Amino acid sequence: MIPLVPKNPFAVIAITKNGRDLAHSLQNKLKQVDVYIARKLEKGDEPELGIRLFDYSTRELLSQTFKQYRGVILLFSLGAAVRMLASLVENKKKDPCVVVVDNSGRFAISVLSGHLGGGNELTHKVANAIGATPVITTASDVQETLAVDLLGREFGWELEDSGHVTAVSAAVVNEEPVAVIQESGERNWWKYDKDLPNHLACYSVLDEAKKGKATSAIIITHRILPEDPYFTKNVVYRPKVVVLGIGCNRGTPAVEIEQVIDETLDELHFSKKSVKAIVSIDLKKDEEGLIRVTDKYQWVFHTFSADTLNQVTISKRSETVYQYTGAYGVSEPAAKCYSMNDQLVLTKKKSGNVTISVALMDHRLGRE
Repeated sequence: MIPLVPKNPFAVIAITKNGRDLAHSLQNKLKQVDVYIARKLEKGDEPELGIRLFDYSTRELLSQTFKQYRGVILLFSLGAAVRMLASLVENKKKDPCVVVVDNSGRFAISVLSGHLGGGNELTHKVANAIGATPVITTASDVQETLAVDLLGREFGWELEDSGHVTAVSAAVVNEEPVAVIQESGERNWWKYDKDLPNHLACYSVLDEAKKGKATSAIIITHRILPEDPYFTKNVVYRPKVVVLGIGCNRGTPAVEIEQVIDETLDELHFSKKSVKAIVSIDLKKDEEGLIRVTDKYQWVFHTFSADTLNQVTISKRSETVYQYTGAYGVSEPAAKCYSMNDQLVLTKKKSGNVTISVALMDHRLGRE
């Protein structure tokens, strides 16, 4: 058996004549698929069409594609698919999504990892591509309600702890009172063209939510929250809203920069998971310490020209900084520029070789 070399995120497997035709349609319309066809269906145009032939068992092929692709589309019966998948399934956080399409192309069925793995979304794309009916059974999708475990995924929000996700998800689906407390982050997370269900109550302040009836809560905040037993079940999401303006001496090591960041965030009681970007002056665009820290946490690293920074009103202009950089300030105006927020949480703090300012992106003002 020859090892697979994926070129696209999704694999399509067809073992019948009709399946081959459906696979070709998906290849033309979805684009992001590698098509595998049983060799018995060979026509000779496979190399030209980019179709891959296999002459070993479908079960063996599926065991390979399952491990190497983000999703697998199976063009044969659901029963056969379930039997082949039985020994491959681990858990919903690791498994790729699987979509099954019947031989006539009438139904596209989300079988595995429909929620976390993106199978439901892929099912809709497959159905649209071939004119099939999508079959989705995930409760939150069927009811068109809030998906607790996927909230803010498109914005890069990070889940603090998955411990209560199942319990809070059940509360949402069963229409029990759930408080949604949002202190920061993007506001357009509700994706349906209808009002939020009545059992989901939104608040901007934690203390206000405690006056309601909910015992379960979804909290969207950059703040480190004090331990509070009021909500018996809660899920905390960390939106990417913290902007760190940083100036440093040339050659400052990453470990020193990160230490200043950690100390500052601890002082502010801000979560490191909510950091969006490190920003500075163009002179620092190749500063190894800054690059190492941003690469480590996959944060944005953005720099501004001295002219741009000098157009920003800051607390105190520094002639010394201007002498070395051409800008009257670095950390403070850079944080304001990127966050588009004139009010900083921390105007400026000097610590060793590092100067840091902290801003919050305010999505209530429509700023993304």
